[in-house]
Amino acid sequence: MSDVVTLPTLAPALAHSRYLERLFQRAPALADATAAQLDTPFLADEMHAWLAPPAEDEAGFMRQLRQLRQAVMARLIARELSGRSDLAEAVASVSDLAEVTVQAALAWCEARETRYGRPIGADSGEVQQLIVVGMGKLGGRELNVSSDIDLIFVYDEDGETDGARRISNQEYFAQIGKRLIKLLADVTEDGFVFRVDMRLRPFGDAGALVSSFAALENYLLTQGREWERYAWIKGRALTGDAAGLAELITPFVYRKYLDYGAYASMRDLHSQIRREVARRDMADNIKLGPGGIREIEFIAQVFQLIRGGRVKSLQERSTRTTLDELARLGLLPQDAVAELQAAYQYLRDLEHRLMYIDDAQTQNLPGNAIDQARIAASMGQADWTAFSNELDAHRTVVTRHFEQVFVLPEGQDRNHPHAALWQQADQCDGTTQGLAELGYTDAADLQRRLAAFRNGSRYQQMSARSKQRVDAILPPLIEVAAGYPNPDATFTRILDLLEAIGRRESYLALLAEHPQSLQRLASLYSASPWVSQYLTRHPILLDELLDPRLLYLSPDWAALGRQLREELATLGDDVEAKMDALRHFQHTQVFRLVAQDIAGHVTLETLSDHLSDLADLILSCTVEHAWLELARKHRDGAHFAVIGYGKLGGKELGYASDLDLVFVYDDDHPDAAETYARLAKKIVNWLNAPTSAGMLYDIDLRLRPNGTSGLLVSTLDAFESYQCESAWVWEHQALTRARFVAGDARIGQSFEAVRCAILRRERDLDALRIEVIQMRNRMLETHPARVADVKYCRGGIVDVEFIVQYLVLGHAHRHADLTANRGNIALLATAAGHGLIDAQLAERARHAYRELRRLQHRSRLSGSALQPEALIPLADGLAAVRELWLQLFAETLED
Repeated sequence: MSDVVTLPTLAPALAHSRYLERLFQRAPALADATAAQLDTPFLADEMHAWLAPPAEDEAGFMRQLRQLRQAVMARLIARELSGRSDLAEAVASVSDLAEVTVQAALAWCEARETRYGRPIGADSGEVQQLIVVGMGKLGGRELNVSSDIDLIFVYDEDGETDGARRISNQEYFAQIGKRLIKLLADVTEDGFVFRVDMRLRPFGDAGALVSSFAALENYLLTQGREWERYAWIKGRALTGDAAGLAELITPFVYRKYLDYGAYASMRDLHSQIRREVARRDMADNIKLGPGGIREIEFIAQVFQLIRGGRVKSLQERSTRTTLDELARLGLLPQDAVAELQAAYQYLRDLEHRLMYIDDAQTQNLPGNAIDQARIAASMGQADWTAFSNELDAHRTVVTRHFEQVFVLPEGQDRNHPHAALWQQADQCDGTTQGLAELGYTDAADLQRRLAAFRNGSRYQQMSARSKQRVDAILPPLIEVAAGYPNPDATFTRILDLLEAIGRRESYLALLAEHPQSLQRLASLYSASPWVSQYLTRHPILLDELLDPRLLYLSPDWAALGRQLREELATLGDDVEAKMDALRHFQHTQVFRLVAQDIAGHVTLETLSDHLSDLADLILSCTVEHAWLELARKHRDGAHFAVIGYGKLGGKELGYASDLDLVFVYDDDHPDAAETYARLAKKIVNWLNAPTSAGMLYDIDLRLRPNGTSGLLVSTLDAFESYQCESAWVWEHQALTRARFVAGDARIGQSFEAVRCAILRRERDLDALRIEVIQMRNRMLETHPARVADVKYCRGGIVDVEFIVQYLVLGHAHRHADLTANRGNIALLATAAGHGLIDAQLAERARHAYRELRRLQHRSRLSGSALQPEALIPLADGLAAVRELWLQLFAETLED
């Protein structure tokens, strides 16, 4: 062999690693092989080849495994310290080594255990396999170069083996597991492969070495602790039934709701670690000490525990991938993630260099000058002082970000100045006086509400932690609500919310952990009883209060559509989960829009456009996934379209508007009618069926051909024939506000051609005038014209709509642009431009229509009926609408 010292490519590694120097002295051929292959990463395929075929005897196989580790470590150290590889390659190579050796060792053990036969499941009758679960950094494929591996052994079913000497599956797999550990962890003259740590299994060292699925599930349900949720984030099956394990573990780790209780749990766990670090004087530990690797992992994992049940993309095992996803989702700022990624890379590189010195599992900085010089040089610094300054800068950044995420909310460690108003709510005089001094109008009534809440069963039956959170939330809420013009109503509405969520600890945790959200909560609850009822019905939306950037961000429907479709795609065949995802998405977007509306960030027209775009998106996704769910289909894609009428068709949706829909298809297959009828029923069910997440929309299908007696779906040809031959004039009036909203765009184009052809037919104006007047009079029978009713009053919203519909039906044969679905305000201007109506009257009517809709919208938000005086400023506009009606219909409108 050549002198190792004369191999210049190995010089940086040998200068740093005493372990490598000793290894090459014992195995000179390995030095030559390492130098020859230095430019090639050590991949899993090469590792498998190294172990093929496996030695038959145990000692020989153990030697194979250990010599493989030596070869991987030698090349890894030499590549990294010569600048040929990076952290990603290092952790991937060591993780591959662990997976390959675990799988090979298990296969070797099973092949040689012939005494008992095969383990058979008692229920399934199938051969069982040992599931070796990699936990910690092995599970996340982020394994350290000198790390232990944390393993848990699991198998699917209890039962017994089928050999001549029968034993239980539990006993069989325990024997296999013990031998596997020996193959990997026993120290021989060649060292070891991996130290194996089994303490994360149920009940730790006191528990059985292997667990069945049933035993593991029972343990997690009855004994599982918060730190085990944290640990199982990275749990990954290296062998056996990975899908079955994931199905069992996922509900334990990831809650269906937003689990803000994770903050306190992770904070407690971190405090325990800090105390242990202080007790053992481990400030120089770059993993557990302040600003260390563990704090970066905690930042990533707390978001996973909180949101992973709802956001599947956060069910990641890799810390770095999770951090990037947090930035993509806007949950952490991009610059914060960039700093955390840089610190993580630096600390993990440093961790490896600490381990490379002697192949020791250590994260402690060296105390001797020689090793300090090695570390400084390998980290690219001239001396220990320069290195320490660079390290401290990274650790300071990590600590800052950690504290921003985990800092205890201000005031939770001391009494709030108004805490007595809640804690002593029973003391009528003192509490009443204090509330009155804050500005509450009926302080006595509010005192009674507080006392009733404090003494009521909901509060009394809360857990100690939930009570603690309510105690932290209420005093600042009393103070915040007092700052609004209607403090009594504001606080009473919020108290209704707290009563509604009293048994949902996560929502209480959200408000307690983010006191800054209370101001936004009070603002919304003060502004609108409709909003307060909406949020109380859907408390999952409380999460939206945390980030004003998202709350007040104008929606990008294309991007949101991609996001929604990605989420639905991850849910596979889980129909219920898809229905809930659609509801959560729709509720979130409505809540964001109402927040922007109340803040004055959007006009009513823009708001209606957004609500209509939202409905279009929900309908599109519903059609797509309802079709996927359909059992019997004669083609891959549906030749089917959804037509929106009324407010959806005219893009004038409000927060609680129904959707007027008509379903059409264009498909000559013999099964088409039955298939699309089933599809339509599924769509309606997806939209209006109540689930645990609420419902999406009320659906009205009465505008389809022949109304409620007609078919649920029509061919496009049948729809056209009906409109041409059988439809009433009022149905053509409705068609003026119809548009394609979802489904096959080709059918949408055909529908629009049919619609325009029908609307542009020449009509007898006298006959049309009579029909429109009669239709308006029939409406008066059920909805009388009341002065303060902005929709039905004379000169109100409905009169404007009838005027526009008459103009479209009567004159579109000469002016095709009247069939454009641009809304009533724009169409009045178009008609005036063609000289069909007086331009000044049209402008005054346009203004009146806009303001009437605004009054109607404000009335619904405020929950209060309009008073007649509210319409006084619109007298001129209402008069203009009446004058237009007189000119067009030769009829005077009277209240």
